[in-house]
Amino acid sequence: MSTPAQPASAIPSGLKVCTSVPELLMLLEFVFGGLVWILVASSRVPFPPNQGWVMFVSVFCFVITTLLLILYMAGVQKSSSAWNAVDVFYHLIAAIFYLSIAVLEADDTRFRFSFAPPQFAKIYKINIAASVFAFLATLIYTIHAILSILRWKSASS
Repeated sequence: MSTPAQPASAIPSGLKVCTSVPELLMLLEFVFGGLVWILVASSRVPFPPNQGWVMFVSVFCFVITTLLLILYMAGVQKSSSAWNAVDVFYHLIAAIFYLSIAVLEADDTRFRFSFAPPQFAKIYKINIAASVFAFLATLIYTIHAILSILRWKSASS
């Protein structure tokens, strides 16, 4: 008596990862997440706990996105259909986390520099750029989560 085989994941492997639409977004997540990380590290935030949260989220998502990209290219997801769920839940959590740091960074920038002297103009511009890239990363993670949900739904039916 044979046991039914588990359906394989719908996530592509190898170099196809760089050509499929949801996984192609991982490259943008990698770039925008890295930019947020670099810009926040090079600027001043008035509240150190806020900067700590922003750095944690950007570095955590950068590392996990990189790890998932490497695992997908290695084809680890072919062993189980649970990788679809991992992809969906990670990108949902990342989108929520990035939304929180984007709002936090924008609010800190507005609060800190609303009455700042002109010598802080460069730091102000760096913080604005970090806020913009954090919102772009939020958008990319959200789009990836939605496309992953659609893929998971179509793979399960």
